Amino acid sequence: MSDFLTVFAFFLIIEGLVYALAPLVLVELAKRLPYVPEHQLRLAGLTSVAIGVGLVWLLRG
Repeated sequence: MSDFLTVFAFFLIIEGLVYALAPLVLVELAKRLPYVPEHQLRLAGLTSVAIGVGLVWLLRG
């Protein structure tokens, strides 16, 4: 459980840094997001999940 909370804390830190350091970039991304095809968003999400799982596997293995 503490690993999960640690990961969640890092997620909040990274998310907060994006809003604090590059808010205009985030706004522009949000404006363009509706025009990205659904299959590209899905592929990007699945790729991110696969990379994340791979990193956890490498770090924990």
